[in-house]
Amino acid sequence: MADYLVIVESPAKAKTIGKFLGKGYRIEASMGHVRDLPKSQIGVDVENGFQPKYITIRGKGDLLSKLKKEAKNAQKIFLATDPDREGEAISWHLANLLNIDESQRCRITFNEITKNAVKNAIKSPRQIDMNLVDAQQARRVLDRIVGYNISPLLWRKVRKGLSAGRVQSVATRLICDREEEIEKFVSEEYWTIVAKLMQQNNKTSFETKFYGTQNERIELNNEEQVKKILDEIQGSKFIVQKVKLGEKRKSPAAPFITSTMQQEAARKLGFTTKKTMMVAQQLYEGIEVKGIGAVGLVTYIRTDSTRISTEAQQEARSYIKEKYGEKYIPEEVRVYKNKSASQDAHEAIRPTHITMEPESIRESLTNEQYKLYKLIWERFIASQMAAAVYDTVGADISVSKYIFKASGSKVKFAGFMVVYIEGKDEDNEDEEGHIPLLTQDEEVGLKKVEPKQHFTQPPPRYTEATLVKTLEEKGIGRPSTYAPTITTILARGYVEKDKKMLIPTELGRIVTDIMKNNFKDIVDVHFTAQMEKKLDDVEDGEKRWVEVMKDFYAQFEGTLKEAEEHIGRVEIPDEVTDILCEKCGRNMVKKMGRFGKFLACPGFPECRNARPILEEAGVACPKCKGKVLLKKTKRGKKYLGCENNPNCSFMTWDKHTQENCPKCGNFLLKKSSGKKAQLKCSNEECDFVKEDEKNESQ
Repeated sequence: MADYLVIVESPAKAKTIGKFLGKGYRIEASMGHVRDLPKSQIGVDVENGFQPKYITIRGKGDLLSKLKKEAKNAQKIFLATDPDREGEAISWHLANLLNIDESQRCRITFNEITKNAVKNAIKSPRQIDMNLVDAQQARRVLDRIVGYNISPLLWRKVRKGLSAGRVQSVATRLICDREEEIEKFVSEEYWTIVAKLMQQNNKTSFETKFYGTQNERIELNNEEQVKKILDEIQGSKFIVQKVKLGEKRKSPAAPFITSTMQQEAARKLGFTTKKTMMVAQQLYEGIEVKGIGAVGLVTYIRTDSTRISTEAQQEARSYIKEKYGEKYIPEEVRVYKNKSASQDAHEAIRPTHITMEPESIRESLTNEQYKLYKLIWERFIASQMAAAVYDTVGADISVSKYIFKASGSKVKFAGFMVVYIEGKDEDNEDEEGHIPLLTQDEEVGLKKVEPKQHFTQPPPRYTEATLVKTLEEKGIGRPSTYAPTITTILARGYVEKDKKMLIPTELGRIVTDIMKNNFKDIVDVHFTAQMEKKLDDVEDGEKRWVEVMKDFYAQFEGTLKEAEEHIGRVEIPDEVTDILCEKCGRNMVKKMGRFGKFLACPGFPECRNARPILEEAGVACPKCKGKVLLKKTKRGKKYLGCENNPNCSFMTWDKHTQENCPKCGNFLLKKSSGKKAQLKCSNEECDFVKEDEKNESQ
């Protein structure tokens, strides 16, 4: 029997840590939380200090028995759950169940799962931090009180199965408010005039934009105004009036925090927030690297701190010097400011071993792991590099009484950009191009004048990336809540995805209106941000969690009673389709069920016909040439199946492509698993396989 017992959350983490600690240690996994509030009731005693009523999570009985047996025979127990509120709470629950004394130094934390970090943590255990535990309990109790009181109200007034979580309601409101902005937006006309000019001895043209006169900028609002200007400049010479040469520096982006990692993975990799966190968790807990064994590749992934340890900074500077040269190292070590100091105990997300380059371990990673690890590695290395330097040139060019302006830039020193360039949410029309070196009083020739009509555009709909950015900027939620919040509002049917855009459903709007009219604080952005600040104060020991709950509940209780009296029954009309019921001929309607939307006959209960909503994949079945449909299991897993099922047995979990097999002409499938992505023929009798070049290039 081992002398020491170390308890972590997951088997992957256990395997990685076990490699570092040796024979005297036994590593066990709690498989996440072991106790929680009951699902069947609110589980909070409001009358007695908001005390939570914890129960053992169903299915964890055998696991707990095993842990208790191991604990009895261990000389010492170390609780090594994640270094955040949630991890502290799991350790506290384990300590209670295993009868570990509160004063015992049993808690160890590490920001990265490396040999040094784990061994140093074992040498300096601490007591469980009850401030962290209380902050987690406060959030759990607060969310339970909100959810378990408002949700049943929505069931009675609107529809069963709805929920009104504290953070999810604000996120849904943001999406609904943005849609309302778009609908109310009144587009306004405006014009631009672009003159393409060229030097007398240089055939390469460059663009200049109409500015106004020497004394003022002129806004172009209509075609008549533009025509008048074009008439006035016709036949006039374009003379360079002023040239300004300069230099600008562009600094690298800070290393990733949770929100920026989710945003960049969405922009560059097309990952959802849920997928990003799932893959990041795998990289953090440990990957079996060929020739090395299990190793945690990145530091802790739930953080809002951009701080980097001194050791990591020095390691990065040494690597950059050796790989790229002295000039790529900034004179001073780069330090990035945090937006919030609440979790500065954590570092930013970075690779644990800088010398473990993405390409060197690619064969040990799945395609998704490789992409995200490469993104994290490159972002961190770039964050510690020298700024990029541009030569800039700006010119004022006069024609008649008007001024056209030109600006351009050219990279003089790439700096951090040799490694990484940050992605953008939207295309920037104002990006500078290249213009030749001009001299004052020089006459330039006119190649073409292009007047263009434009209309102002409404604000864009949120994507997962821009919603996370907004939630973080407004102080709503914390690193661990962004992904589950978005997953929940999609699963509840409050929001739908159209390509990458998040669009509120009719249901989402109705629920948001009910919340705005009856629970304005719950869906108020400022109020929610203030509540997050109070939870941070609990973590810092500045407030007691019970007092925070009392302050909140005093107002919430009265609001709840008023809402019960004033909210009437809300009927949501079903969306009518042009699909006819094959049993009675009525137009079928879309309804929301446990597993998402489905088609149902409006003649219920006389006609009980219902079927799933089928989405065509746009390819023909390799077996019978029928339509291939995108289908879902009851658990929501997607697969491809033939419309002629069960007569045709074609089915695959792999993703379809629009590319055809060069051998037999059937469509190609993209293999959904494995270390390297491959394309294979959908026809089982055809052996065509090739590497996915598009995927490799990413």
